[in-house]
This record gives sequence, structure tokens and C-alpha cells, in this order.
Amino acid sequence: MNNQNKRLKLRPVAFALTTFVSTASFGAITLYDDSEVGTVSVDASFNTFYANSSTDSEITGIERDQSRVKMGFLPNWLGMNFSKDINGLKVGGRSSFWVSINDSNSGLTSTGIDVRQFYATVGANWGEILIGKDFTLFNRSNIFMDEMLQGYGNVNDTLGLIDGQGVSFGNIGSGYTYPFPTAQITYRSPEFGGGFKLAVGLIDPSNTSTDDGANRESEESRPRIEAELTYTTKFDDGMFNAWVGFLNQTTESDIEGDVDSNGVSYGAKVNLGSFALHASGFSGDAIGFLLGPTDNALDLQSLLYEEGDEVESSGYLVQGSYKTTNNRFVLSYGNTEVETETPWEMDATQAAWFYNVNSNVTFVLEYSMNEISIGDATEDTDTIAIGGIVNF
Repeated sequence: MNNQNKRLKLRPVAFALTTFVSTASFGAITLYDDSEVGTVSVDASFNTFYANSSTDSEITGIERDQSRVKMGFLPNWLGMNFSKDINGLKVGGRSSFWVSINDSNSGLTSTGIDVRQFYATVGANWGEILIGKDFTLFNRSNIFMDEMLQGYGNVNDTLGLIDGQGVSFGNIGSGYTYPFPTAQITYRSPEFGGGFKLAVGLIDPSNTSTDDGANRESEESRPRIEAELTYTTKFDDGMFNAWVGFLNQTTESDIEGDVDSNGVSYGAKVNLGSFALHASGFSGDAIGFLLGPTDNALDLQSLLYEEGDEVESSGYLVQGSYKTTNNRFVLSYGNTEVETETPWEMDATQAAWFYNVNSNVTFVLEYSMNEISIGDATEDTDTIAIGGIVNF
């Protein structure tokens, strides 16, 4: 493997990796509200960090200190929400896009717009059906419940993230895979059993074979199936969340036979007074290192299928936080391993202080230590980041 070439191939992917929009967390500004016509609202988020990364890599042969001014794990986004009640049905929709504020520091302006969500929903007392593009279900709660979601996140030179024009990876590759936004038809149940909800989706599958695309010798005869069962309960001065997710997909290939992608994700988070604890993980076969089965699009097929067998992947994330009226302090550790002939592994340790200036403005100070290894070669990157977030 040419590790230098691998870094260069992965660099553009950082631009398309991460955006998470949670209107429940950040609220929305109502633009129009009429009982006959419906409701239209908008939400937005803006963040910028100064970051200094010190890296020493046996993988790329790079040792350096690099300063950047760029966005963190979350992008800058603008989202539009629509809803209307029609004859007992609640019809809704969402379109969100994000903008990269930082170009590669070695190139000219290349800021782009990337649509991460574009879907409609139809709901009633029987639940809700979503049609369109949205985040998938496997590892979804693992990342949405991440205490470091609004931080700067993990970077390194091996994956081209220090100089890249996009976001960091957060804990993608060091605790969970990314539920990449994909076309889907997903059903979500109403609450049952005192706090349970079930989501089941038919997902546009990702090809995991080595065919060249032009002379296709593989197929996905059925969609990818993903599901997530969540449980939420509230009690005096606290809340408990738990979840388990599932992924199944098969690529049938004349070249290498069937590639069966199967995975389970899980986790729990408890908030008790000023304290919160998070523990989550995943494991499976042919689900890769970063994007699940979509890793094949990163030229990482060897992390899915090798020498006639599906490759095993696993990861976990543990976190603790303490908050006061305006402050939140977080400690985090995550790890992901891919058991190939040349194993891949990444560890991430983070400490962060989030200070809420008011309900819309947050100051962030973060220190992270990232170690990625490919076989016996490693890269260590220490990053300090100082930034601010403005949410609407």
C-alpha cells in the first residue's frame, strides 16, 4: 500500500463527510405560520475555530506544526422546514445545505454547497414515513449523542484532514462510522411501551465489490436494510437514553462472490443533574472504517473484503461531562479497529470546555490527541482549538 497516495485520495472526502442538523437542539425561527397554508421555519449554525496541530507521522513521513482557521466537526448550515396538517395527516419536509468556509490552504477559493437533507414526511397516529435523503440509522444515535458534536474534532495528515478544505472527522473512525446521508424510505413508529420508538429504513445500497463500474459484474438485488430501536425516559433531574441499531446489505459479485455487510450499533447515555455519561459502540463485517459500506467509494474496499472474506470492524466511545449554568466540561475517548491483514486502528482522546455566552452563542476550547496506525506505522497528532459557535 502506498500510504502517501492513500492520504491524497482521502483528502477531498473530508469536504463531504459531516453535517448534523438537529432542530430539536438548536430551535428554529418561524418565518410563516398559517393554519390553512402551513408553517415554514429556518434554522442555521455558524462556527469557526483557530486550530494548531502538531503531527509526527511514520505513515506519511511528515513531522510539522500547522495552524489553521477553519470550521470544526459540524459544518456551517442553513435549513428550511415545512409542515402542514391536511385531513388528519401531518405533512412535512426539510431541506438543509452546508457551506465550507475554509478552502485548502494551498489552493484558491473552492467553497462549495452540499445538500445533506432533502426529504418529505407523512405522519399520523400510526407513525411517520420519510421519503428522500437523510442520515441513515446505523450508528445514528452514537454520533448524535456524542458530547463532542459541537467541538473541533480529530485531525491528522494520514487522512488529509489538517490541510483539507472540509470538516474534521470528530469521532468518525475513532468510535463510530458515519451514517452517510442517503436516499431512503424510512418508517418511524409512535412511542410505545413507555418510551420505545422503532425506525426501519430501505436504504439505497452501496456497491462493495471491485468491479470497474463500466463493465459491471456485480449487483445489489435488494436495498440495504437499517433499523434503530431507541428508548427514552425522564426522571427527577435527569434523563436516560438507550439504543440499538442494525445494518444488512449484500453485493453479489462475479469477481469475488457475495460481500455481506452486517453490523450492530448500540449505546446508552444518562443525564443526572449536572453530570452525563455516554457509552456506545458498534461491530460488524464489511462495514469499514469511516463510512460503513460506502468506504468502497473512498478506494478502501480492502477494509471491507479481503482474501475472500468480509473484514471485521469494531469501535467504542466513552465520555463524561459536567455542566453548570453556562459551562460544560467534557472528557472523551474513542477507538476503532479494522482487522485486515494490515490492521487499521485509530484512538482519540479529547478534553473540552464549552461556555454558553447566551442561548445562541457558545465559546469552545478543546485539546485532542489522535493516534492512527496502519500496520506497524503510526501517526500522532496533538491539536488545540479555540472557537465559537452561533446557532439559530
